[in-house]
Amino acid sequence: MDHEHCEHHHAKTSTKKPASALGIYTCPMHPQVEQQGPGSCPLCGMALEPKAVSIEEENPELKQMSRRFWLSLLFAVPLAVTTMAVHSWNPYFQFLLATPVVLWGGSPFFVKGWQSVLNRSLNMFTLIAIGTGSAYLYSVAVTLFPHLLGEPHVYFESASTITVLILLGQVLELRARAQASRAIQGLLGLAPKTAKRVSASGQDVEVSLEEIEVGWHLRVRPGEKVPTDGILLEGESSVDESMVTGESLAVHKHLGDTVTGGTINQTGSFILEAKRVGADTLLSQIVKSVSEAQRSRAPIQRLADSVAAIFVPTVLVVSALTFMVWFFYGPQPQFIHAFVNAVAVLIIACPCALGLATPMSVIVGVGKGALNGILIRNAEALEILEKVDTLVVDKTGTLTEGKPKLDLISALGNQSESDILQLAASLEQGSEHPLSKAIVEKAKERRLSLESASNFESFTGKGVSGIVQGKRVLVGNRQLLIEKTISLGNVESKVEKWREEGHTLLFVAIEGELAGCVGVKDPIKSSTPEALRLLHKEGIRVVMLTGDHSVTAKAVAKELGIDDVIAECPPDKKRDVIQRLQSEGRIVAMAGDGINDAPALSQAQVGIAMGTGTDIAMESAGVTLVKGDLRSIAKARNLSRATLRNIRQNLFFAFIYNTLGIPLAAGVLYPYFGILLSPVLASAAMSMSSVSVIANSLRLRRIQI
Repeated sequence: MDHEHCEHHHAKTSTKKPASALGIYTCPMHPQVEQQGPGSCPLCGMALEPKAVSIEEENPELKQMSRRFWLSLLFAVPLAVTTMAVHSWNPYFQFLLATPVVLWGGSPFFVKGWQSVLNRSLNMFTLIAIGTGSAYLYSVAVTLFPHLLGEPHVYFESASTITVLILLGQVLELRARAQASRAIQGLLGLAPKTAKRVSASGQDVEVSLEEIEVGWHLRVRPGEKVPTDGILLEGESSVDESMVTGESLAVHKHLGDTVTGGTINQTGSFILEAKRVGADTLLSQIVKSVSEAQRSRAPIQRLADSVAAIFVPTVLVVSALTFMVWFFYGPQPQFIHAFVNAVAVLIIACPCALGLATPMSVIVGVGKGALNGILIRNAEALEILEKVDTLVVDKTGTLTEGKPKLDLISALGNQSESDILQLAASLEQGSEHPLSKAIVEKAKERRLSLESASNFESFTGKGVSGIVQGKRVLVGNRQLLIEKTISLGNVESKVEKWREEGHTLLFVAIEGELAGCVGVKDPIKSSTPEALRLLHKEGIRVVMLTGDHSVTAKAVAKELGIDDVIAECPPDKKRDVIQRLQSEGRIVAMAGDGINDAPALSQAQVGIAMGTGTDIAMESAGVTLVKGDLRSIAKARNLSRATLRNIRQNLFFAFIYNTLGIPLAAGVLYPYFGILLSPVLASAAMSMSSVSVIANSLRLRRIQI
């Protein structure tokens, strides 16, 4: 936010706590589905996951499914071995071994399949329930009424083996989803369990993390984790912030610097004052943001959704047609061939891989970003980042440090430089604006006494005025002088020279007459030149958007090699600039850190907030760079590309298995090569498709961004 600009405000930290999600479970594929406690999604049948992640929480669905798998395996293995060894093995013994596997081990699939029919939302469990249920019931009927049906062959072994393979696939999937969410578990593990509170007597008292209140003084010794967000009151140290920012180099902290909960103190001991605790800490906000993003849906998911909506009914039709073709035109025994191939079609066509393709990649990709200091607010932002061709950047706090220093004071009338600084600082002391703070800090540095101001008036994006020492004082930019009909007189040449040197100028007028000028420079971040080089290398057009005078803005842009400059832009016009660029067909990302950037961040296809900026800016953005380093934008684009490539690969795996598998299961190769795909092999192939998608998604954890 630029003072040109001068939108005076008092930044306030929100004390509103987010609603507790403890005990609420939601579906990773259908985030709109929520319920109290664990269960299954009524739309897709997948296991619901806790909305609020706990580091100690064990997935109850994984525990239950693992138990079902291992106990079912105990019955299925001897059944499969004896059936292969003795083809005419007693069907009653097969019935005894297969029944607990199918009816107990596979009961979740039958429940979910029945729910899918009741909810009119057919899914993979519909196919599984029909396939395994048909094989089991047919075998029971043959066992009980062999002469009536005239077909002595039973499929207990197939039904139990299919059930075990599907249980194995579910266990692998649930474990993979747990691994993919380890980024959140890792972040939660950063926070220490206890802290050392410095009592009024100076003694250290150990307290739990949940007890800490705003304003408490806490001691942090070398090697200990910082318990909560705060400000350094005493001592100094180097702090490892890598797990929050992704930056490996330790950051040296001095008096007044902020420290973040969960980071690791390295060399010195210090005392901090707690500023944000509990759910308000940066670490808690990161966990919340990552968790929500992992449950969000990328636009590319619509492709999978649209296919899945017609896929299951189509498979049921194909299975029925397969049965009829084999029954009327197949070789003897016709019913057996028709039945086996129809079941094989149902089993191999289960679209579990299709449902996993996008969510698994998003979960892993968002977690990877979080561990590198890049918070992705939703999957849509992650997808669009790949397509961005224009980056609009605010100057102050984004390209620059956001900590301007006053290094120019010029008296242009009868007042001395000290008088000019004292009057300007007295008027500006009520503002939190970076330029206002620079003026006040310089006055304090010179030990000038500040007076209180009355009749204070703010002119958004231009400046302020008020009564100081009985005089009407105005501090603002050139636009405000023009509106108040205050002439610059013969100082135009000086003003231009100062601007060409990169100063942001604020004029001081007393009783309607120009009295002086102060110039502020905001140092450019050391990382900015490299960040712009990386962005240009990727063919991104960089536009600097600022309220600064055009001469000052162009001086900064020339130094950095920025493509385009839009200067003297008031805060309320920033959104219009984004809209104009979008009307030209550009995919625009906007990077900013101030309250006045929030509308533009919301307007851009992707808003990118600096983690060092205001809460409002971060809430308006799709991506937050925790460290406020523009180089992370290039990293975020690399992550976006890798994730989208991974999703496309997953969709390919899912589609290719079904595209090739269904015709094979239907028996298209039988007339030419005599090859049939048994239901057991179909089940193995279906499980492999899910395993392929899971394994490919987990590869994202190892990519370098």
